[in-house]
Amino acid sequence: MKFTLSKSLEIIERTPGVIYAMLSGLSDEWVTSNEGDATWNAKEVVAHLIICEQTNWLARAKIILSDDANKNLEPIDMTTHFELAKNHSLETLLHMFKTLREESVAALKNFNLQLEDFTKHAFHPKIFEVNLQQLIATWVTHDLSHLTQISRIMAQQYKNEVGPFEAYLKILK
Repeated sequence: MKFTLSKSLEIIERTPGVIYAMLSGLSDEWVTSNEGDATWNAKEVVAHLIICEQTNWLARAKIILSDDANKNLEPIDMTTHFELAKNHSLETLLHMFKTLREESVAALKNFNLQLEDFTKHAFHPKIFEVNLQQLIATWVTHDLSHLTQISRIMAQQYKNEVGPFEAYLKILK
């Protein structure tokens, strides 16, 4: 599929609702269990998505679109979300994510992007030059990746319960 902003927005706009439908009202065991040492639970994934809303997608898009000579993208802190998850309920996190995402989408739409804007670029500390199209496509893929991660984390909780059916469940491999 070729990149378009409208196709990207189809996913970006829906992600909070999908996550809400997946997680809201579930028992703590579902949302706080993980896949083992040094893995995240579903609540921590939601907190990570919040941190990305605050520091990644829109912030980086603004840098890329700016007229500044210095267009360097700062690394994302990959630990801040643990404290956020520890200090807030899942319902609060889901609401925060929904609100922040709505604000991000509105701001993205208000940029009134033109075709040439998608080729504007900035410099990432590890992967060097990235353009706006790549950033937005990564935003979409990042959302889908974390939706998959949440599903996998939850499926793993019943790995020992499915018995021989495990052979048919790729998510458990």
